[in-house]
Amino acid sequence: MDKHSEVLAFWFRRDLRLDDNAGLYHALKSGSPVLPVFIFDKEILDKLEDKDDARVTFIYQTAEALNKELQQHGSSLLIVYDKPEHAWNKLIKEHNITAVYTNHDYEPNAKVRDEAIAAYLKKHEIPFNTYKDQVIFERDEVIKDDGKPYTVYTPYMRKWYQKLTPLHLKAYPNKKYFKNFCQTKAFNIPSLNQMGFEKSNRKFPTIHYKKLILDYAEKRDFPAIKGTTHIGLHLRFGTVSIRELIRTANAFKEKTWLNELVWREFYMMILHHFPKTADHAFRPEYDRIKWVNDEKQFEAWCNGQTGFPLVDAGMRELNTTGYMHNRVRMVTASFLSKDLLIDWRWGERYFARKLLDYEMASNVGGWQWSAGSGTDAAPYFRIFNPDSQLKKFDPELEYIKKWVPEYADFSKYPKPIIDHTFARDRCLKAFKEALSK
Repeated sequence: MDKHSEVLAFWFRRDLRLDDNAGLYHALKSGSPVLPVFIFDKEILDKLEDKDDARVTFIYQTAEALNKELQQHGSSLLIVYDKPEHAWNKLIKEHNITAVYTNHDYEPNAKVRDEAIAAYLKKHEIPFNTYKDQVIFERDEVIKDDGKPYTVYTPYMRKWYQKLTPLHLKAYPNKKYFKNFCQTKAFNIPSLNQMGFEKSNRKFPTIHYKKLILDYAEKRDFPAIKGTTHIGLHLRFGTVSIRELIRTANAFKEKTWLNELVWREFYMMILHHFPKTADHAFRPEYDRIKWVNDEKQFEAWCNGQTGFPLVDAGMRELNTTGYMHNRVRMVTASFLSKDLLIDWRWGERYFARKLLDYEMASNVGGWQWSAGSGTDAAPYFRIFNPDSQLKKFDPELEYIKKWVPEYADFSKYPKPIIDHTFARDRCLKAFKEALSK
């Protein structure tokens, strides 16, 4: 690649794939040489507590795979470890970049970052072109007839389906334009160690979901069964296209699984319209709750040592694998916020640290649903009984035997850190008191 030749830059973020990638399609179709760029954002990485954070390893390995794929087309992925504004300052000095293309990111910090980058590039008369890619409908595309955002899922879902057309699910034909990637020698890739991280030994789920969604409705609630797709990690980092997933769900006529994808977009829409909900209750009156916030009980919950086997199994699964079964996520969240009366934000932050598939909108939405403080949430008086949930969804104790083997010997398993009946009464009293003010 001639240093002086004009190029467009495509900035990979949450869209780590070459196929069916909206922003990349528009960059390639323009006809100008496209320089692929990925930035390991120092501002994000420096805040991570675990230096073997598996998500960093997953991104790194995915970026390496992308680079190999690009090399088959005579190109290479330019990988930078820096703060985004510093990175672009250096990139536009070293390369004759005439425009930057990327896909939308909806999280509050990402929106602030993109506004700053757009303003910086504008000073240099470089357009910043962004596109919708990680969702089917975004922002104001599914709203009420009066122009206001939905705050209840079911009517949102109905409007979502009404608006859906085959055109929304059509894949972008990127392959037709791969010849427009910059022809360049391989760029040097900074190592994980240079970025202050170690390689994680976690196993990552593959993109293997088609057979699983056939029985999803019947099997999804039982944690001992492999009944869910584990596609969340790939959706989070865009190694799979949302359009492909929804086309597949439609082809298999699997509405239950498809509705979960619609929930994801609902929560993204909520976070866009109500960004304060990232760390404030959607229903402000819930911020009046007097949380107990017992640090020892929180530590027991984090470590899977509460004496409630389903809660403990879920937390141990999370700590060991970076994943927790969906049903169990609800039980553990309800237990923390209602049985222990610990602020849901403590749990949300812990999940943010540990979950491979962490997605702010869905995680915040799920935690506020469990705590009763969110949009279209479970009513505050709905309090999961961990023992009843265990009998219903793991009757043979298969999940428990895997993650809490000492449960079979009552002398080795910790006694419950709280009495559920007492906890339930205390929760109802605390919530009623806060909501009646």
